[in-house]
Amino acid sequence: MLSSKLEEYFRQKPTLKGTLVGIRVISGKTGEILIDHMGELRMRPASNMKLFTAAAALSVLGAEYTFTTTILTDGTIENGVLYGNIYIKGKGDPSLLPQDIEKLVKQLTKQKVTYIDGDIIADDTWYDDIRLSQDMIWSDEVWYYGSQVSALTTSPNADYDTGTIILSIKPSNRPGEEPIITIYPETDYVKIENKVQTVAHQVDEDALVIERIREGNTIIIKGEISVQSKIQKEWIAISDPTFYTLTLFEEALEKENINWSGKLRKETTPNNATILYEKKSPQLKKLLIPFMKLSNNGLGELFVKEMGKIIYNEGSWEKGLKVLKTEISKLGVCLDHCVIRDGSGISHVTAIPPREICNLLYHVQKKQWYAIFLQALPIAGEKDRMVGGTMKDRSFHYSVQAKTGILHTVSTLSGYLNLENKGQVIFSIMLNHLMDEEDGPDLEGELITWIGDILKVH
Repeated sequence: MLSSKLEEYFRQKPTLKGTLVGIRVISGKTGEILIDHMGELRMRPASNMKLFTAAAALSVLGAEYTFTTTILTDGTIENGVLYGNIYIKGKGDPSLLPQDIEKLVKQLTKQKVTYIDGDIIADDTWYDDIRLSQDMIWSDEVWYYGSQVSALTTSPNADYDTGTIILSIKPSNRPGEEPIITIYPETDYVKIENKVQTVAHQVDEDALVIERIREGNTIIIKGEISVQSKIQKEWIAISDPTFYTLTLFEEALEKENINWSGKLRKETTPNNATILYEKKSPQLKKLLIPFMKLSNNGLGELFVKEMGKIIYNEGSWEKGLKVLKTEISKLGVCLDHCVIRDGSGISHVTAIPPREICNLLYHVQKKQWYAIFLQALPIAGEKDRMVGGTMKDRSFHYSVQAKTGILHTVSTLSGYLNLENKGQVIFSIMLNHLMDEEDGPDLEGELITWIGDILKVH
């Protein structure tokens, strides 16, 4: 009966015409199906895929798990000279920041090193050399959410958008002049071509066009910016995060007046190298906060590769997804009904039914790490971005803690809805083939209200 009422509700929504709508609502206590509309249809989950990755990572790696970045040498230090090579070995640490690289270099100054008679070498062999998630569309490559994946990578800040820089565009005070464009961190690794003009009139955000040359790190900015505009910021993915990190290390050496005789290159660290310094990431339970609340794609793909490395000694999507599938099958997910190709949901091939998302959300309640999983989910209406996350500006008539998802023509929302008379219910709303995915959040909000209202009287 409730499902027929739902279909009647759909007919009243012209924005849903031609849209695939999959909905399942179950009791959080018993798993009983309360509402279902095409709940068994495979649909693109967008970032709802992160629910599966988070659960698998907690199962395999554990809440206390940390990633490391290590500085090593195959030489010796004598009278201020390091005779040998320096190795920067990455093991998937997404929390390496520019200031951390400076701290790594300062470890050399503490040991009175002023000259390195050798090469500066990056070691990213902890993972394979496949950098981009399969099925990701090429136009996503320039943006932070489509950044390349490497075992040695740098993030600009504690949001941990790996392999990205922050681009700031400040209009000139005078129309007709170029705006001031800066990047963080400051580095010669990225080149800027400023083709923007400051104008007196107001312009749309779309008046600025940002491009990055593929297979390179020249960023071209074209268009107009109003003299009245605030500083505009964009997070841009760079090409080859390993060599980017190596370049930041080189530039930090220069700031510390440490010279060297060799080259910058990539190579595996020899077994006889000795550790000079090791930096650890925050624990997984803390990394899950930006992963889930800010919907951080790079973290999702790193978690997948790390699971492959730990279980099969191969940091690849193939092995990592094999681990992920094994773990979620233990959490009530029927793999026969799922196509899983990535860990973040940026894939346009990954397809999962609402039923299997609800099954996962039901079974994780029984795990000892459930409180950590739940805490990482965005909370509707909470303005602190590390609490409300992608739901901080969404308001509902009911208490909602859920994962959002946005992809071209796709909007999804899955999680927990608290009702006084029904207790906690679990829901998954998946909208595919929308004319405009920006309509999704409002439609999901209306559906959440409809679900809550209808369940209160049934």
